[in-house]
Amino acid sequence: MGSFSLWHWLIVLLIVVLVFGTKKLRNIGGDVGGAVNEFKKAVNEGKAESKQDELTDQSK
Repeated sequence: MGSFSLWHWLIVLLIVVLVFGTKKLRNIGGDVGGAVNEFKKAVNEGKAESKQDELTDQSK
């Protein structure tokens, strides 16, 4: 955590919650989580396509 102690991080978290509110932070967290899931899905699909292309190239 660098030069910040646990208390510094808790104070920063409290200020962020006071500024944005818990509902908005929950929405932001849900959006970020959904984006990460979509990114993982796209990466896995790309790997599957790549592997399938390799298999078709080897069979020729």
